[in-house]
Amino acid sequence: MRRFWQRDKDEDPVSAGKAAAAAATADEHLPVPDPNAAAFFDVDNTMMRGASIYYFARGLASRKLFTMRDLAMFAWGQAAFRLRGSENAEHISSAREAALAFVAGQKVTDLVRLSEEIYDEVMADRIWHGTRTLALQHLDAGQQVWLVTATPVEVARTIAHRLGLTGALGTVAETRDGVYTGRLVGNLLHGPAKSEAVRALAQREGLDLSRCAAYSDSINDLPMLTAVGHPHAVNPDSDLRDHAKEHDWPIHDFRTGRKVTMVALPAAAGAGALAGGVAAGIALRKHYNNR
Repeated sequence: MRRFWQRDKDEDPVSAGKAAAAAATADEHLPVPDPNAAAFFDVDNTMMRGASIYYFARGLASRKLFTMRDLAMFAWGQAAFRLRGSENAEHISSAREAALAFVAGQKVTDLVRLSEEIYDEVMADRIWHGTRTLALQHLDAGQQVWLVTATPVEVARTIAHRLGLTGALGTVAETRDGVYTGRLVGNLLHGPAKSEAVRALAQREGLDLSRCAAYSDSINDLPMLTAVGHPHAVNPDSDLRDHAKEHDWPIHDFRTGRKVTMVALPAAAGAGALAGGVAAGIALRKHYNNR
């Protein structure tokens, strides 16, 4: 019996290849680069259901790098801040020193690897498909698309890379010789800091902010939203929804019901939840270590 990969006498791969090439047509809808415009997306509850830093901490806990007690207090801190609905300056200030203390002494390369593993394990299926579609529309228009988040930049970059986006702006942790010191460079990237980051990136990339878009779920991101010409509210909190309606901003709500706004943990209500959750977790760890 003739073996299935043997070529027939009249088979001509050269002519077949030429015919295929001749019949090929280029996609007429390929994006034309638009170097002066970009879109900026918040992450927590905008691009992703829930809080990315919580999922990251949960991944660390599963690897014994973050205790379950820390994780429980972390969740409690975020839930309390969500219910309070406002940021706490004291927690934000303390988080400036404590936010990344749980990875102090860890190598940057190790954290990047962990970020990739944890994204694939617990974050990937929490991406809002509707928000990702909005981001892809900007990419299809030849524009840059950046994530802007209080989450550590290494985690934010992983999310951006997995989604095929341009890059990410996130909270920067201090490093020395490729190892985290447990301190932050500057402060958490939240509120006005996000708008400053967007302005600095726009200057570096030659972007016209009046042609740029920004997307967020939180009134705490109002500085970033008002820094661009095309602000959008995504899964907005009540204050942002009211503001968006008042100013005729587009509103995108991909929640099918109230329950989907919670996935294992209420999403951070701005940087206050991030700061409060992390600070509470670190405080709890210190408490038990000193007993």
